Amino acid sequence: MTLALRTDPGASERILEGLRDWVETESPTDDAGAVNRLMDKAERALRAAGAAVTRIPGRDGFGDLLRARIGPAEGGGILIAGHLDTVWPIGTIATMPFRIEGERAFGPGIYDMKAGSFLALHAVTSLLGQKVATPLPVTLLLTPDEEVGSPTSRELIEDEARRSAYVLIPEPAGKGGAVVTARKGVGRFELEVRGRAAHSGGAFEEGRSAVVELAHQILAIHRMVDPARGITTNVAPIRGGTRPNVIADRAFCEIDLRVASLEDGERMERAILGLRAVTEGCTVTVQGGMNRPPFAETEAIRVLYERARAIAAELGFELPREHRGGGSDGNFTAALGIPTLDGLGCPGGGAHADHEHILWRDLAPRAALLLGLIETLS
Repeated sequence: MTLALRTDPGASERILEGLRDWVETESPTDDAGAVNRLMDKAERALRAAGAAVTRIPGRDGFGDLLRARIGPAEGGGILIAGHLDTVWPIGTIATMPFRIEGERAFGPGIYDMKAGSFLALHAVTSLLGQKVATPLPVTLLLTPDEEVGSPTSRELIEDEARRSAYVLIPEPAGKGGAVVTARKGVGRFELEVRGRAAHSGGAFEEGRSAVVELAHQILAIHRMVDPARGITTNVAPIRGGTRPNVIADRAFCEIDLRVASLEDGERMERAILGLRAVTEGCTVTVQGGMNRPPFAETEAIRVLYERARAIAAELGFELPREHRGGGSDGNFTAALGIPTLDGLGCPGGGAHADHEHILWRDLAPRAALLLGLIETLS
């Protein structure tokens, strides 16, 4: 089946037709109704194909979750986890429409990660449609909130991963079609400074500038960067003050932390949460922590990658691997010790940018790769 898909000259075009509908069904994370409209389409396709589907109501303002199972009823199986939410607000499709320019297909969310999630659904429905038996049970999990750290889906992702022998993540492929075998852990924090307001001309010495204190904190956070250890911090956005002639009594910032190891994550979390004011009369409060653990490449992950690379070779293409700084839901599953292969989606570029695109002729080969893994992992 996988080789036939690879050699079918119209397969990528047919997959792209279905993907277009998904791209044009906008699904920003913060609009639960919009995400659910796309979840409805996925549910209908999976039920029509014969999958055992469970729809789990969303909470905390996020959309629903969808779980579909196929294959044997018993044993540790394969979990395929993808998200349907995007960073693009409703209405983006009017100014950034789906379009094809040569080898590229453009549209909001097409690369990150509607193409990958659609490929996963295509794989599951194709197996059911052709009555292909899989050695292991297969679970497809579609989620609504990955772009903001998976606050309502993490628990379910981890529960499903614990029941699985392998996890496949169809996030976007990297340069040259690379899959991902390691990712940095991600921490997110909010820092607030309280100072004392005063007139900047008539009572300057009475004030305690929260903005000045925030500047000290930003420099302290920047000094934590250690590229050799894979540690980076970024402060943005920042805000503070009300008028030029008023000494600011409040200032805020958000902090992004990336680490390569669990130990560094714990150490850096303590350091950031432990920040204290250096300006007399100011206070600093920090909230947050690590929200995605590091995804380290293990021997089991390397073995899984080599299986995928061998399948790709049979299909006629190279499959490099890479370590990536950005996080995904694969961070959660890899941290549990479940062999996880990420970046199985479509090559392209421009994630979260107005030139977001996929190399659409790669849709069929990437679908064949995913199917090859599902059909042979045991």
